[in-house]
Amino acid sequence: MTIAQKVNTAAAYKGISQAQIARQIGISPANFNKRLTTGKFTIEELEKIAAAIGATYKNSFEFPDGFKV
Repeated sequence: MTIAQKVNTAAAYKGISQAQIARQIGISPANFNKRLTTGKFTIEELEKIAAAIGATYKNSFEFPDGFKV
């Protein structure tokens, strides 16, 4: 599963849009979408994305109820 697939699946699970995630981590939705397309995120950025959706990032998104992406 690609980073984009993981982010999109995790976002759908939490009912949050890409634009909402982008704003919460401090980048524009357009830039976020471009970064998703290329898959170019640092681990720190992935951890920020996870925090924005209420998960942790451990090379996957893990939710308190056990759901993993």
